Amino acid sequence: MKKLMSRRTIFWFRQDLRISDNPGLFEAAKEGVVLPVYILDDETPKQFKMGSASRWWLHHSLNALDQSLGGKLNVYIGNSYDVLIKLLKTNNMEAVYWNRCYEPWRIASDSLIKVELKNKNIECKSFNGSLLWEPWEVLKKDSAPYKVFTPFYTNGCLQTSPPRRPLPKIETLKLVKDQHNQIILKNLGLLPTIGWDKQMESSWQIGEHAAQSRLINFLENDLNGYKEGRNYPFKTNTSRLSPHLHFGEISPNQAWYSVQSKGETEGYTKDSDIFLKELGWREFSYSLMYHFPDLPTKNFQPKFDNFGWDKNPFYTKAWQMGQTGYPIVDAGMRELWQTGYMHNRVRMIVGSFLVKNLLQHWHVGRDWFWDCLVDADLANNSSGWQWVAGSGADAAPYFRIFNPVTQGEKFDPDGTYTRRFVPELNKLPNKYLFKPWEAPESILLACGIKLGTTYPIPIVNLENSRHLALQAYRMISNTISDFDGAGLRG
Repeated sequence: MKKLMSRRTIFWFRQDLRISDNPGLFEAAKEGVVLPVYILDDETPKQFKMGSASRWWLHHSLNALDQSLGGKLNVYIGNSYDVLIKLLKTNNMEAVYWNRCYEPWRIASDSLIKVELKNKNIECKSFNGSLLWEPWEVLKKDSAPYKVFTPFYTNGCLQTSPPRRPLPKIETLKLVKDQHNQIILKNLGLLPTIGWDKQMESSWQIGEHAAQSRLINFLENDLNGYKEGRNYPFKTNTSRLSPHLHFGEISPNQAWYSVQSKGETEGYTKDSDIFLKELGWREFSYSLMYHFPDLPTKNFQPKFDNFGWDKNPFYTKAWQMGQTGYPIVDAGMRELWQTGYMHNRVRMIVGSFLVKNLLQHWHVGRDWFWDCLVDADLANNSSGWQWVAGSGADAAPYFRIFNPVTQGEKFDPDGTYTRRFVPELNKLPNKYLFKPWEAPESILLACGIKLGTTYPIPIVNLENSRHLALQAYRMISNTISDFDGAGLRG
């Protein structure tokens, strides 16, 4: 009989690219020798294989992880099951451990792998390293999943057992290298062949150590005032932890308890409670995707299957490139293109503009964000776009249409954010910054602006597009009265 510490275990890294508070790695390390692996599987996810910005981040995150593992990370390309089976044979491994992922395609693949490995008498264990609560732990009294966020968080999350505390540091980590593997990180082809990523490099530090530094910086400088400051894109009161959380460079448990403790210690629990609630939104998105696996592709509310979406390539391209003629929208889309990120308030503004003012299907936004965001996350991306379209479980009222002019004036009053990403409007007075078409010709001329040449004329009229959107929503609404008095909100 083999001693407990003699077991040879594969630890399969996925969206948990860290050493600290990593439940699967923690348990594998206690068993004995660990073969750490990462498998790039572009086959199984099909349409939801990682987008360009995510692949760029992944390259640098894996590089950072490899350094933390002393150069012992083993990377592979191919179907996960095939790679694991081969590794078990060639390296004489006895078990496979991993942390769970919750995308529908991953659940199906993982279930198959578990069955096949157990049939081969290979020990297989999975753990929760990505969520504060498992989706099957937060349910209504009748065991049905929640469909509205507030009761999900207040009556569900906060009334069940608190999230587990972060694990202690791994005392002993005995790693081995696969001597049969010739693939190196560069072979994964994650970096772009055209250097569009150079702009993003200046915006981010990537990896577990960077994630911890980012959290510390948020706690020390930006958590105080978060409740209100998070709404203003020119302020720094955001954590910018979303890509680190998605790739698992930091655990939500580490973020939860660090923020909770800081808020209580420093006396700004209103700010920390709002941040914890944002982590709750992340949990809600995962719960929805787990219980309703069609969330990424199908309208949560079937009546939206009959919605009169338009198909307009010109509108789509103008929106993607930040050339709509509405400065706050264009600033957000250019921030996305240049940094792989977008402030959350601005995400709502650009999302509303796409699906309501332009009447483009939320799939258009979903796909563009999926390719361009470094924090592209299937659960958050899908639930977010369904929310803004009005088709989701806990959606924004579909008659609420963000006004990009008033939103800009309210949340970027001095134009600090907008001028950064739309520099051609730098000299325009605040009075006209978010509606340059109303500026007198003399002022435009003095500022070096020629609408239609140096900056676009608005591609749609706000009032006209509002009426078209409300008309389309009326067609699927059960009660026309829902729209009485509805206007441009914000």
